[in-house]
Amino acid sequence: MGAFSRALASHRWTEKSRRWLFVPYDQLSDEIGPLSREDPKELGIVVVECPEKAARRPYHKQKLALVLTNLRHFAIEQAARGVAVRHVVGVSYAAALEGLTAELGPLRVMRPAERELRVELAPLFDRGALLEIPHEGWLTKREDLQGPGPWRMDAFYRGVRRRLGVLMKGGKPVGGKLSFDAENRQAWPGSPPAPAAPTFEVDAITEEVCELVASRMAHHPGALRPEALPATRADAEQTWRWSKQHCLPLFGPFEDAMSTRSRTLFHTRISPLLNLGRLRPKQIVDDVERMDIPLSSKEGFIRQVLGWREFVHHVHDATDGFRVLRGVTQPTASGPGKGGFDGWSEEPWPAAPGGDGGSLTSVLGADRPVPPAYWGSSSGLRCLDEVVAAVWEDGYSHHITRLMVLSNIATLLDVSPRELTDWFWVAYIDAYDWVVEPNVHAMGTFGVGDLMTTKPYVAGSAYIDKMSDYCESCRFDPKKSCPFPSLYWAFLGRHRDALAGVDRMKLPLASEARRTAAQRRHDAEVFERVAAALARGETLAP
Repeated sequence: MGAFSRALASHRWTEKSRRWLFVPYDQLSDEIGPLSREDPKELGIVVVECPEKAARRPYHKQKLALVLTNLRHFAIEQAARGVAVRHVVGVSYAAALEGLTAELGPLRVMRPAERELRVELAPLFDRGALLEIPHEGWLTKREDLQGPGPWRMDAFYRGVRRRLGVLMKGGKPVGGKLSFDAENRQAWPGSPPAPAAPTFEVDAITEEVCELVASRMAHHPGALRPEALPATRADAEQTWRWSKQHCLPLFGPFEDAMSTRSRTLFHTRISPLLNLGRLRPKQIVDDVERMDIPLSSKEGFIRQVLGWREFVHHVHDATDGFRVLRGVTQPTASGPGKGGFDGWSEEPWPAAPGGDGGSLTSVLGADRPVPPAYWGSSSGLRCLDEVVAAVWEDGYSHHITRLMVLSNIATLLDVSPRELTDWFWVAYIDAYDWVVEPNVHAMGTFGVGDLMTTKPYVAGSAYIDKMSDYCESCRFDPKKSCPFPSLYWAFLGRHRDALAGVDRMKLPLASEARRTAAQRRHDAEVFERVAAALARGETLAP
């Protein structure tokens, strides 16, 4: 018996007259659902480990370890409360649960957040072996989206702020306005000092999990750092205390800043724990609302949790992961495929049981593969290489590096939205389908058009130079030799017709129209040379 098996066996319980729940890997909380209000001595839970899911994509080793160690620690924590625990390892979630339902009867389960799991379990729901109950971890309702789309986060956010009374007083927003985003766009000059990320005690269970990942999943990418894994309820609470003390007071002004000297600056790193259920969004919003910190930081952070996180969840659910847009079924990838992973392995990875490869929608017709630079090859672009290195070492980078470096560059290069989305899905420890498909496929690449964003989020070198120190140590001069400006203008020129109806692109398109024929030829040549070189895995040089 290993450390986890011994710890679980040390708790004794009787399974008679228990009401049983299936707890998915992203609902690891006893503060919502039946576990929060029913007698633990009358409850039993089923937790499932599925090696097949881990093998489905080349997930970052740190992500695999994070999910697995939290699942095991959660099982121990519930056993300590008196809850009966059935821990099962199965070739699939459906296969693991089917046998248990024959023995234990129908299992209740809060609606899984991840579409992929819902699809796999659909046959069990259809015949009553699993009984769906509402997921109580969300703060908002589907109706908050307000209509069939297009949807806008700012309208959603204004509506839920007013409905829930968050940062409101006397029916009006605290501070006189609903958003302080305009105040939160400062570059970080190196002070105040950014905090070091928290570390955690590596107990026997986490050590055992890391040994399993290192041995059986050695072909997966990414570094494995046990000391950086928050694994227990106490670790999650420690992370939140660290965030409140060291990050939130300065989160607002520097939330869009990027730096080689601090990978995450004043971002909290709680998204992996929120998405596993270890921290609750309501707890987070309530705590921040009570904190004595600048209003721009308070509102800016609440907007990320109450606004954007809830918004993307509902958009993903309403569109079936962008498989249905404005009532029209979209093409999807079918069967096993590389899924954009050929930069890591030439071998295809198995598809999800009963699923598909996801929406292939690309309103701009982008269809190029993810460049090898995203898997760690040197591109010669300091911004890209710096962020990619952080991702494969930490499994994490903050939202502006995701949007304005990784997604921006890929969009300028006409990388397939599906392939880039799949790359984010495997590379980030907080990534699930409902997270990455709206954030990357829809917002980061403009893959579904203006359904949930008002424009493509593309930029030349000026933005990165202004908001970061990447350009200071880059071989390219942002004003003279960097390819970004030409890539930006070439993007507008290639996609002029598709973007002509987008209101927020009228001024950029008008500027591009004033470029001379020689400038346009140069822009197109730079795009072709850069795209071809990066596709071959070559390092760019001025």
